[in-house]
Amino acid sequence: MTVIRFLGGCREVGRSAIMVDSIILDYGLKPSDPPEFPINGVSPKAVIISHGHLDHVGVAPNLMDYDPRIIMTPPTRDLSDILLKDSMKIMENPPFGKREFRQFHTNTREIGYDETVTVDGWDITLFNAGHIPGSATIHMSRNINILYTGDIKLEDTRLLEGADTAFPETDILIVESTYFGVEHPDRKELEKLFVESVLETLDNKGHAIIPAFAVGRTQEIMIILTKHGITPYVDGMGKEVTKILENHPDYIKNVKELKKAAKRSIIVEKGKREKVLEEPAAVITTAGMLNGGPALFYISRLYNDEKSKIILTGYQVEGTNGDKVLKTNTIDLGMRTVKLKMKVEQYDFSAHADDSQLKELVRKVVDRGAEKVFTVHGEDTEAFATWIREELGVESYAPKNGEMYVI
Repeated sequence: MTVIRFLGGCREVGRSAIMVDSIILDYGLKPSDPPEFPINGVSPKAVIISHGHLDHVGVAPNLMDYDPRIIMTPPTRDLSDILLKDSMKIMENPPFGKREFRQFHTNTREIGYDETVTVDGWDITLFNAGHIPGSATIHMSRNINILYTGDIKLEDTRLLEGADTAFPETDILIVESTYFGVEHPDRKELEKLFVESVLETLDNKGHAIIPAFAVGRTQEIMIILTKHGITPYVDGMGKEVTKILENHPDYIKNVKELKKAAKRSIIVEKGKREKVLEEPAAVITTAGMLNGGPALFYISRLYNDEKSKIILTGYQVEGTNGDKVLKTNTIDLGMRTVKLKMKVEQYDFSAHADDSQLKELVRKVVDRGAEKVFTVHGEDTEAFATWIREELGVESYAPKNGEMYVI
């Protein structure tokens, strides 16, 4: 008998957390205002982190009272460290303190792709998920085989190779659903339109403020812009993350390209932001969803400038500042909310599988024997579960947070 408990990330994007018997897969936060956390009151023997984004790792140190083993890839460990330290600084009431963070770091064991470790009777193997550097799908094998995709992308990007889908035998699939029902645009055409927009802004003597996630997106946008002869400024946590990723060349598609892009970019030093605004510039900066970070500094100076643009490069979770910008053309700058005269554009540089890729992935795993599928991490998980049931003829569920399944 195996018990699967869904602690977060069901019928929503954010706070991913699933418990399989005594093992927790991810334990993240939802970046809403205020942040939302997974269901608590659990006592895991181990926690396996799929990748270094706060919606998957952001609350994991809160579990240290139970002294669990922590398992992740080497880049995920380094990325989690920097993200968790930063969240302790900026959150009003962080869900863990320095002691829990230190224990989380001490309890962590790194394993690479295709390596297997045994945890409480389960054989755990990680596979490249193609989402960000170090991201992993998690395969668990005991008397039953379970595959958890985490966040996954099947196609190559400038920064990463697509996911490894040569999975072992699988009975139960737990699959992300972020872009079910949505097709991503052609990547080359998307890059072309994005670069044209940045160049147009600079030609008009404006500033292109490009909010980007520190992990993965900042580095991809650096590569794209420098490839097209644009020298971007880089601000925020993406600066440190780029250095971390350069130290993990085996998890990058072409580390030489990344290093070249980093050399061709201008790092914004502390106290030098005002100088960046003295002439037209493209600025890649955190936070990707505009919930803080240097992006708000630049926008606070430029919101009345019709020549300048906010060019969003990623998914904007409902309730975030970025979501508010798209829906209302206003932004919360902390002490005040202002109407934007800056143009706002969004380019879908997604690090997730789109509708076609999700269906391809599920079909492949079902063809290899999966009999049950759970759809999570999305706002349309019920429709995805229905498609799987009707098209592929297997049991499929869109669980709610707090639900438990005994298998």
